[in-house]
Amino acid sequence: MAEETTTTTNHVPAHIEVDTSYENDSSYGDEISSYSASLISSALDYRHENGRRYHGYRDGSYLLPNDETESDRLDMVHEMCLQILHRKLYLAPIKNPQRVIDLATGTGIWAIDFADLHPSAEVIGCDLSPIQPTLVPPNLKFLVDDIESDWTYEKNPFDFIHARYLMVSIRDFGRLLKQCYRSVKPGGWVEFHDWDGYPDSVDGSHKGTGLERYCNEIYGAFEGAGYEVRPGPKLEQWFKDAGFVNIHVEKFVVPYGVWPKDPHLKKLGAWNQAQGEAGFEAGALAALTRYKQWSKEQVTLLCSQARNDGRKRDVHAVFYFYVVYGQRPEN
Repeated sequence: MAEETTTTTNHVPAHIEVDTSYENDSSYGDEISSYSASLISSALDYRHENGRRYHGYRDGSYLLPNDETESDRLDMVHEMCLQILHRKLYLAPIKNPQRVIDLATGTGIWAIDFADLHPSAEVIGCDLSPIQPTLVPPNLKFLVDDIESDWTYEKNPFDFIHARYLMVSIRDFGRLLKQCYRSVKPGGWVEFHDWDGYPDSVDGSHKGTGLERYCNEIYGAFEGAGYEVRPGPKLEQWFKDAGFVNIHVEKFVVPYGVWPKDPHLKKLGAWNQAQGEAGFEAGALAALTRYKQWSKEQVTLLCSQARNDGRKRDVHAVFYFYVVYGQRPEN
């Protein structure tokens, strides 16, 4: 029996120095702009609601849109995650993987990059929505599937299972990790990347802002509907409960906005603000109108307040991003 071990790496500095070179909010906005400018028939029977398009397969099980606007944001998140991990797609010590799956692949951009990087591997990307491109590496295929349903992958297990940004998408992460355990080969690895959805700040400057209220309102709606909104800090325990060993945890700080003085954190903050502003409406509309009976106009106002307060140079909000991977024992 392999001995359970866990290593943790914390990339969160005790203090993030604020860049005080801005003289007014308008110049700060210019800085933001400069950083930001860089199947089955049921699956295609999309729901159209409040000007956005949502998945048709297992309608209602995922509350964010699947339209082109959201696809562009997800690709932006992919680039941000590459920035967080210094251009790495994954951190697990995998060697010569032959069979790999990307859970809830979204636009498929991670799976495409992985398939290009490992041309000898058979790569699968699965998602509720068939929104992925058709021109992809020959070793990659996409499937329409609900990862919270019972799996059949145990009969043909994987060397590596990857999932990223499942916050507000999954109701039972513990069950999902156990399915991953059963569907990865002995000695194989599973790696999840995810967030703590609520903002923080070392100086309390996020308190009482429209950004904090936005998160409180939408995550309250998601939690009321049974979704997990802060999976990042809980992943380690779910990995342990599923039976994984050699668990490794890395915690990263991701600022919101370009207020940090550190160039790397400033760049991350710009990416985070760009994707956040593009996703405020996407994250709020279905959750608040379906579960809290908000009007679209109320949602629009909430998003506007979050966007405006998030741009203020004296609001030093941060979010925490976790990468956790573990190995199924060899025996």
